[in-house]
Amino acid sequence: MLLLGGAVLRASFTDMYLRYVKEGLRPFLIAAGVLLVAAAVMTLWYDLRHRGHDGAHGHDHGHDTPNDDDGHGHHEPRVGWLLILPVLGLLLVAPPALGAFSADQSGSILASTQQDSDFRPLPEGDPAKITVLEYASRAVFDEGKSLGDRRVQLTGFIATGPDGKPMLARIILSCCAADGRPIKVGLSGDVPAVATDTWVEVVGTYSPQTAKDPVNDATLPYLEVGSWKQVPAPKQQYE
Repeated sequence: MLLLGGAVLRASFTDMYLRYVKEGLRPFLIAAGVLLVAAAVMTLWYDLRHRGHDGAHGHDHGHDTPNDDDGHGHHEPRVGWLLILPVLGLLLVAPPALGAFSADQSGSILASTQQDSDFRPLPEGDPAKITVLEYASRAVFDEGKSLGDRRVQLTGFIATGPDGKPMLARIILSCCAADGRPIKVGLSGDVPAVATDTWVEVVGTYSPQTAKDPVNDATLPYLEVGSWKQVPAPKQQYE
C-alpha cells in the first residue's frame, strides 16, 4: 500500500497522470495517494508495535505466543503482494497517450453526442483557434453556418481515414483513458504528408465534404487545409 500510494503521488505531481485521467481529476488522485500512504504507515506502526509488545510479553513470562508454536508468527495473505503489480506498472511502464491506433479502432464520438445547433460566434483572430471537437460539431450539426468563410486553426494527431488517407484526430475523455473516444476530421487540400501519430497544427476553412466512419457509421466532417506544420505533442493530449 505504501509503494502504491507513493507511485500514485509520483504520477500526480508530474505530467504522467495526464496519460490516464483528465486534468481536473488531479486533486482526487493526490487525495487517494495520501490516504493510501497514511493507511500503510498506520498499518506498519500498529504491526510493529503489536510485535514489540508480544516479544516483551513472551520474554517476561517465559513462554511464546500460541501462534509461535510452529516457529512462525502471523502472516498476511500472500495475495496482498499483487499490489506490487500496479506499482511496477506506474514506475516501470510509461504508456503513451491514446493515439492513432485507438482512433482507428473506435467510432467517432459525434455519433453519440447531442449538440445545440445555436453555436456562439467563433473566437476573435485570424485564424480562429478552436478544438477539433468544436470544429467537427459546427461542421456536422450546424452544417458550417457558424464557420462561414473564417479560417480556423486545429491541433491534433494524424490518423488513417476510411479512404486510407490522413485525417486529423483527437481523443475525448469523459473521465479517464479507459473511456477515451476519438473525434475525427477528414482533410482535403494541402494534406499533411507525415506518419500517423504525428502532431500537426492545421489552418483551413470549412468543407461541405463528409464521409462515414467505417467503425460506427458516424458522419465525418472535412476541413479544407490551407497550411499546416508539425508541432510537438501538447502537455494535455486529450480534449
